[in-house]
Amino acid sequence: MEEFKDQVVVVTGGSRGMGKEIVLAFAERGAHVVIASRKIEACEMLAEEVRLRFGVRALPVACNVSDWDQCGELVDAAYAEFGQVHVLVNNAGLSPHYPSLVDVTEPLFDKTIAVNLRGPFRLAALVGHKMVESGGGSIVNIGSVEAIRPSHMALPYAAAKAGLHVLTEGFAQAYAPTVRVNTIQPGPFLTDIADNWAEGAREELEAVVALGRCAEPAEVVGAVLFFSGSASSYSTGALLRVDGGWR
Repeated sequence: MEEFKDQVVVVTGGSRGMGKEIVLAFAERGAHVVIASRKIEACEMLAEEVRLRFGVRALPVACNVSDWDQCGELVDAAYAEFGQVHVLVNNAGLSPHYPSLVDVTEPLFDKTIAVNLRGPFRLAALVGHKMVESGGGSIVNIGSVEAIRPSHMALPYAAAKAGLHVLTEGFAQAYAPTVRVNTIQPGPFLTDIADNWAEGAREELEAVVALGRCAEPAEVVGAVLFFSGSASSYSTGALLRVDGGWR
């Protein structure tokens, strides 16, 4: 519980779902948090909650990670406030629906790639570079089982998450030995994305995982803490499946 005390953790997509649970977990352990998402009001509400509950500092930042410049502004804001970042969690994601593959539009495709791949690239590049200068840190990417078990109804998303695996390997080599970069690959989680699943989708997913159920958002926390701290000191460029035993 003391390992992350007074460390600075940046979480994208941090105001809800898995991101919110990650923020709460680090704040409970004494870390100061930068909560980034598109909607500043939600970030501000969560920031106030963690200040009151855990007595840590919290910086809410409006950031659309698909915007190259906004990624830079997020990093600038974090370092202006805290002077250092110890952990970056690239959690923000987007998996839009479409009626069929032929109906995927260029804007939908580009937006999906931008949120799920371009944003994590830019943030890892900027923060990882600064981590090297300051002596080290950990970058944790949130991927998806879609990267290895793609559905035809989420192909742009799956392709972006597969690209995230490549970024993980590449950044792990680029910023070694002081910065570690790893990816968590969740299976079906009951986040906001699940609210838009088609009728019967949850039952279909639960039928193909060994544990027989979808995960709650907080069930990603253990893996994130593992990759962020000393327990994974010899892990970099690694991929950890948190998918309930996807068959």
